[in-house]
This record gives sequence, structure tokens and C-alpha cells, in this order.
Amino acid sequence: MLDNLHHTPTDEASLRYEGWRIVAVCFLLATFGWGLGFYGQSVYVAELQRARGWPTTLISSGTTFFYLFGALLVVFVGEAVRTYGARLCLIAGTLAMAAAAVAIGAVREPWQLYLADAVLAFGWAGTSLAMITNTISLWFDHRRGMAISLALNGASFGGIVGVPLLVTLIGHIGFAGAMYAAAGAMLVLLLPVILLFVGRPPAQHGWHAAKAKPQSSTEIRAWALRDVGFLTVTIAFALVLFAQVGFIVHLISFLDPVIGRERAALAVAVLTAMAVVGRVLFSLVIDRLNQRLASALSFLSQAVALLVVINLHNDYVLIAACALFGFSVGNLITLPSLIVQREFDSAAFGVLISLNTAINQVTYAFGPGIVGALRDWSGSYSLPFYLCIALEVVAAALIMVRGKPKAKLS
Repeated sequence: MLDNLHHTPTDEASLRYEGWRIVAVCFLLATFGWGLGFYGQSVYVAELQRARGWPTTLISSGTTFFYLFGALLVVFVGEAVRTYGARLCLIAGTLAMAAAAVAIGAVREPWQLYLADAVLAFGWAGTSLAMITNTISLWFDHRRGMAISLALNGASFGGIVGVPLLVTLIGHIGFAGAMYAAAGAMLVLLLPVILLFVGRPPAQHGWHAAKAKPQSSTEIRAWALRDVGFLTVTIAFALVLFAQVGFIVHLISFLDPVIGRERAALAVAVLTAMAVVGRVLFSLVIDRLNQRLASALSFLSQAVALLVVINLHNDYVLIAACALFGFSVGNLITLPSLIVQREFDSAAFGVLISLNTAINQVTYAFGPGIVGALRDWSGSYSLPFYLCIALEVVAAALIMVRGKPKAKLS
């Protein structure tokens, strides 16, 4: 009772609110997490193929293993944060990602690549979407959408700035030296800010507000996999991310013979930049939108962009279509957590969003491979891209199927 009398509500809109420092920490975490864990994969494949002469299939299978093993670990991020606290989990994720960067730089044999990818999976689980959304949920409620959107701009920053810097370093000091330098930079920049800024979250946010005897994580997951509302969110985004990742990975291969390598690279750069623009603009209004409808419209806009890419081969039209596709790319990472927050018991948020993220990751891990296989089988990208369109349309219909309002665990 005395706690309630002395409790002062936090103003999440105030720039002096401590939660915004957490957003800055998560931005930096996402920069390294996506730079080394997601976008860095293309660099690792190219460098290891060049230096070791290993088949692309061997190296790429290591990437698939990384995604699948990482998805298994991501399932448990929510309960890890609940049990050990955000600070300790962020430090563990940072140390694991830095160790993975060192291990990848030191790879000499194929088995070592798989071991390094296993360590990288731990680092990815501790620095990517599930960790960031779980951490921010402890500090934000009303402005959670804006906070997550702003923090996840670090993911795009990791691709736009981090990867070119890594490639430049490789040119000057070699692949191993560049990976060691990246690991050192991550430790020097991230560990001090985590220790300095990440403390105890406000009592009225996150799991401090949970009921006295919450259900176990296993019970929450079992309940979620039977709930219509959770399944429609999870399956819809899994289908769309399968299509999105498959399309983006093969985009340069598709555009190169159509408009040339330079304009293909420009189209990818425009797509990435529009992902940042879309995420920033959405962050201003995303907490006030019908988030399922916003998701459906985003899916359909990507389907329209894909339809244009397949059928119209004018340089400027293709670049414009990539811009349209890119506008929703960043928001499709943010929206699942906002829908889960709005429609489900806050006590289960961490477990549910970790489960959602893991299922999505398992699904999109197969996107590039299946798109590539269909392209080889059919002789063009038309068939796999039309499959992506079909998945986007199905997902747009599925996401509009709601479960019970504000579902509670029983």
C-alpha cells in the first residue's frame, strides 16, 4: 500500500525518461547483432569461399544451421530475461556475438565453421529481435511501438554502415583481422553502455506487473499454440518473412541481367533506405493504428511491388518497386510484438514474442533455398516470385482473423 502511495507514474513521452537510454542501447545492440549475425552472412560466404575454396553449398548450409539453431535458442529468450534480468542477458548476448566473430575469423576447417555458427546462434539470440523487444517491454507500455521501431533502426544501420566497414577492414587487414577488430569494437562500445544505462526497469512495466503466481513458460507456449489469435499472427508473419527474405536474398541475382549490376545495387540500397524511412514514419503513429490492418496493407503493398518487379523491366520502375517493397520491410519486424502486446496478457509477453520470433526464423531460414530451387527448376524467377505474392496475399487475409479480445491465460 505504501508503495502505491509513493508511486510516481512515468512519462514515457519525456525525453528525460530513462527508457529512451534503453532504446539507444538497443539501437547499438541491433547494429552489431544484425551487422555480424544477419547481413554479415553474405560477407562470410564470399570470404570463406575465396580463402578456403569451399563449395558455396557447404558454407550456405552452415548459415541455415545458424538460423535453425538460433531459432531454438530464441524460444527461451523471454524466460531468460524474466529469470536473470535484462542487463545480464544483454551482456551474455554481447559476449557470445563477440566470441562468434573471433571464431568465424579463425575458421580453418569446415567443422570449425559449424562450431562458429553455433556460437553465433547464441549471440544472435542475445542481440536480435526477441532480446530487444523483451528488454524494451520492461521500460515501455504506451510508447512501446515507437521505442521498438526506433531501436530496430539499428538493424538497418548494421546493414548500411556496418557491412561496408567490415568489407573495407577486410581489404586492409584481412578477413581474420577484420573479424577480431569487429569483436573488439563490439565489446568496447557495448559493454560500458549496458553496465552504465541498463538497470532495474520501472515497477509498473514488464513482468513486475505480472500476477503473483504466473503460469510456467511451458504452459504459456502450449496455450499459445492452441489460440487462434496467436496462431494467425505467427503464421501470417512467418509466410511474409519467408517471402521477404527469399526475395531480398535473390534480388541482385534477378536484377543484374535486367538492369545491370550498378543499378541493381542501387535498387537494393533504395530498398534498405526505405525500410528505415518506413520504420521511422510508422513509429510516429504505430501505437494508434489498427495494427492487424496495417500489417495486411503492408503485406499487400509488397505483393504489388513483386507483381511490378516480375512484369515491368524499366530501370526506374523497378527501382520504384523496390522502394515500395522496402517501405514495409522494417515494420514487419516490429508489428508482431505490438499485436502480441495489445491482444494478450502482459504477463506472457516475453514468452509469446520469443515463440513468435523463433517460429518466424525457422520459416524464413528456408526462404532463400526454396526460392533458389524453384528458380533453377523453372528457369526463371517468375515462379518463385509469384509464390511469394501468393504467400503475401494469404497472409493479408489470415492476419485479419482475430482471436478473443485481450486474451488472458487461465
